[in-house]
Amino acid sequence: MRMRCVLLVVLGFGFGLSAEEISTGSLAKELYDLPRLAEMPSPFYKVVQFSSYDHSSALPGGPGWFANADGFGKEPVPNFEGVVRAPESEDQPGEYLICDVEGPGAIVRLWTARIKGTVRIYLDGSETPVFDGPAEQFFMRPYDAYAEAAGFDKALLEGTLYQRNAAYCPISFAKHCRVVWLGKIPDIHFYQLEVRKYDADAQVRTFAPEDLRTYADALQTACARLKNPDVVPEGTPESFTLTLAAGERKEGWKVEKVGAIAWLKLRVEAADRDLALRQTVFHGIFDAYPWGQIQSPVGDFFGAAPGVNPYTSLPFSAFPDGSMVCRFYMPFQSNAVLAFENLGGQEVKVFGEVLRVDHVWDEARSMHFRARWRIDHGLTGDGAAPLDLPFLLAQGSGVYAGTVSYVLNPNNVPSSGGNWWGEGDEKIFTDDDVRPSLFGTGSEDYYNYAWSSEDIFLYPYCGQPVNTGPANRGFVTNYRWHILDPLPFHERIAFYMELFTHERNENMAYARIGYHYARPGLMDDHRPITREAVRPQCLPENWLPAARGAAYHSVFFQAENQIRKAVKSQFEENAMYSAGKLYRWQPEKAGDELEFAVVLDATAEYNVSLVFAEDVRSGKVSARMDGEPFGFGGSGGVADLFTPYRVMLRAIGGAPVKLTEGHHILTLRYEGGEPGAGVGIDFLWFQKR
Repeated sequence: MRMRCVLLVVLGFGFGLSAEEISTGSLAKELYDLPRLAEMPSPFYKVVQFSSYDHSSALPGGPGWFANADGFGKEPVPNFEGVVRAPESEDQPGEYLICDVEGPGAIVRLWTARIKGTVRIYLDGSETPVFDGPAEQFFMRPYDAYAEAAGFDKALLEGTLYQRNAAYCPISFAKHCRVVWLGKIPDIHFYQLEVRKYDADAQVRTFAPEDLRTYADALQTACARLKNPDVVPEGTPESFTLTLAAGERKEGWKVEKVGAIAWLKLRVEAADRDLALRQTVFHGIFDAYPWGQIQSPVGDFFGAAPGVNPYTSLPFSAFPDGSMVCRFYMPFQSNAVLAFENLGGQEVKVFGEVLRVDHVWDEARSMHFRARWRIDHGLTGDGAAPLDLPFLLAQGSGVYAGTVSYVLNPNNVPSSGGNWWGEGDEKIFTDDDVRPSLFGTGSEDYYNYAWSSEDIFLYPYCGQPVNTGPANRGFVTNYRWHILDPLPFHERIAFYMELFTHERNENMAYARIGYHYARPGLMDDHRPITREAVRPQCLPENWLPAARGAAYHSVFFQAENQIRKAVKSQFEENAMYSAGKLYRWQPEKAGDELEFAVVLDATAEYNVSLVFAEDVRSGKVSARMDGEPFGFGGSGGVADLFTPYRVMLRAIGGAPVKLTEGHHILTLRYEGGEPGAGVGIDFLWFQKR
């Protein structure tokens, strides 16, 4: 596949940039500029997304609205804006239009799960593409095409402008942007491309490959700020401490003058801290609005509930000591109050630090920060009957800035193929949209990952700080911040996410926050947070793994029932574990072994896995089947189960093994770990291939 990077000559602009001009350099600063979000953008722009969503989803709420052929190939309706050149036959590539945008704008986000073929980008009517190369590189690492020639260290882009399956690499254009895909329709072709469409009079300098040299300082600064966002602004925070009895509400901090909160730190203490983080409600009240612009459980507000799960993103961080920090900028015109309400039954202490800074309230552009939490208990997810869950429905003007989903998933299939909850797409309408401005291809795709991945990942704009497992069972939390790609709206926003599960899944709970800024006068669909809403969330007790979905043809054995010889051990009880308990082996030294005896009812080739607890109390293990290694744990044959701050269930196996009907011995060997570490084994999993 060839690659061409061509320098575009941009007419009409001198080398000196005017203050209003939009360029790669100005957009690089927007990658980390949080206070900018608190003002309506000028020039104004609308964000639209071109994606491989099932284009038969044409009538909102009508037939085909939940169609799900999002790019696997051979869709009934091509997943593109148009066909430029039809293929001569099915095994030949065609040429398809991804987007064709007139006027000034900028590409601000790209994403793919997998895409073959070639992408070409034409800017401002040029017949020579500024990018002509592998589609997957364009959607995940577009600046790699230009870095070497520009002398830019592309290693700086990893984890900053490149985040998981997404890329935040601005590509601006003054007049026109046209993106085409050359590929075979039967091949997988998942994609998302977000574009800012500026007002017609916006002055935009068109992207050129040498921008990585011209604006190297701005890009390097952006990478550094995204890599290390835990910087406290200058100033001295004010501290407060509250003790809240059950049912009590108190003010923690108050100010009676114009300003902005630039940095906020909270910590909660209680006998059951995790429960207190859900049942202590945070109210942020700006300019005497009778309903606080912020209404959320304290823990959920910071994006990593349930409990404290340490992570760092650009606007939020959570730390091992239980403290949590918010860097979203919160202006107010005359006064602000931070209050806390204990909707639980235990005493709670709240410790806070607030950094107020001077701020000039602009009557035409300034906005309040808003974060209003909601939850639905007792939901039934059903792939045969999906539904649109509202995240935010609002009338007025503002800017959408981020999303968090908190899912309780009780499905007892231990694989993502079966217990996956997030097949549904985001559908975001702004202003006069007839079809959504953003129509996605799956919940995980919105959150910048793919393929219902279960792993913990943490980036400046996106992450999965919680996934208790196995696979996507249990508690799952995802966040995504719209920093380079905020969604401005003049009159309304309607954000829906489909609840679309692999199989019927009863008694789910789904909490969420749509973080946004709003001009005075915005009205939304918020409902009061009640004691019922913040009731304790519990997984079903005594669940057992089910041989359905991708776990078909499986047989499961509870670990404690298959042990050949007694060893030092103990049980831990928790509803996250199958049958309500975990077998915790406590080896005395490296080299100690634990044997499980199983009886199989058929001769077959099996995938053999053990479902372990990964936590701070776990060490390293290897495994043998009937005395022989079977590739357990991947390269090196050792699985490291040590995971600080989190407790997760994960299935770990090896290469397929041919096993006969009858008795077999699965041996675990302890390979060491921290002093006192052990091995938590939930169940054994044998799946016929």
